[in-house]
Amino acid sequence: MGGAEDVGAPARPGERRRRLAGAFESRFGRPPVAVSEAPGRVNLIGEHVDYNEGHVLPIAIDRSIMVAFAPRPDGQVRLYSLDFDQESAFHVERSEKDPEAPWSDYVRGVAWALREAGHRIAGLDAALQGDVPVGAGLSSSAALEVAALGAFDAASGLRIDRRDMALLGQRAENDFVGVACGIMDQMAAALARAGHALLIDCRSLEHEDVPLPLEGLRLVVADSGVRRALLDSQYNLRRQECQQAAELLAAVITDRPITALRDVTPDDLARHGGKLPPNLLKRARHVVEEERRVLGAVEALRRGDLEAFGEMLNASHRSLRDDYEVSCPELDLLVELAQALPGVLGARLTGAGFGGCTVNLVRAEALEAFQEGVMVRYSSQTGRDGRMYVCRAADGLRLHRL
Repeated sequence: MGGAEDVGAPARPGERRRRLAGAFESRFGRPPVAVSEAPGRVNLIGEHVDYNEGHVLPIAIDRSIMVAFAPRPDGQVRLYSLDFDQESAFHVERSEKDPEAPWSDYVRGVAWALREAGHRIAGLDAALQGDVPVGAGLSSSAALEVAALGAFDAASGLRIDRRDMALLGQRAENDFVGVACGIMDQMAAALARAGHALLIDCRSLEHEDVPLPLEGLRLVVADSGVRRALLDSQYNLRRQECQQAAELLAAVITDRPITALRDVTPDDLARHGGKLPPNLLKRARHVVEEERRVLGAVEALRRGDLEAFGEMLNASHRSLRDDYEVSCPELDLLVELAQALPGVLGARLTGAGFGGCTVNLVRAEALEAFQEGVMVRYSSQTGRDGRMYVCRAADGLRLHRL
């Protein structure tokens, strides 16, 4: 019976830490001093607005990357991944990619970013293990970066501000790993608070916790099993299209500066949208309306109007599918099945698109029906083994002293 996996809670964190500490000791011949843990994330709403300097509303999820570590005095970093049963090593002064162990590049990139920022860092022995699904759009990479930053920070006595950690993680991914991500993923991994969403202004990096009044409701992440083969080229193209749209609109909107699509209002588009090529108008319309949806979703959460919040999720998916054109048949099917199910208040693709996951707001009593009516039907219609994860909003970076 494919498609209905992992509907329960994740493994107990204490058990994971003990298992990881035991693997560390058997690998390195001494116990770790601590475990640095950072979560994956799911974005509730605000897709493809981060690089347009708008607002996003992610939560950290109760799936994480753990790094058990102990400092070394010689600048060597020895890594062991339980998930890949693989080692990789480098010196903190000479970070280079390891094509044999690409997972290690995120740790290498963090060491590079710390050094570039002027920090003196200690070497480490470190054992890594995660239960954030890789490639599903839940930001396992940012979780690894922030967990590694927590380990270097503690081992080196740096006491770096959490927001600065997020920026270092983004720099590692942008300039060392070579992925042009925005700041949302690392901010969620570093700064999120249990029971809350994190409203981030991607221009100013101001952020605030937004309580999630989810009594009787569950956040369900449905993984399509489609890995995003088109992502890199299409993601970069969308960024270029948004920049072009902002530049064209800046030339005709003269009453204030337009530096990104975040500055454009629906009225601006109504007056000047006809000056944009059709594809750029569609991209701009998604960003402008999605920015308004994020702020509206926050207000709905604050007044406890979960039905209105769910409708905004539905509208976000329509916009991502029709105007931003980053969905795919499998994601659309997951959303259609969910939206047709009683007890589902809203559903949309989450993440960059072209595969990955949907996020769904589901009444607790409808979880079993979701498993049967969405995941099992999805698998039978597509032949893919989708997975569902019932998630709660978790804390960001944590350090567990052993």
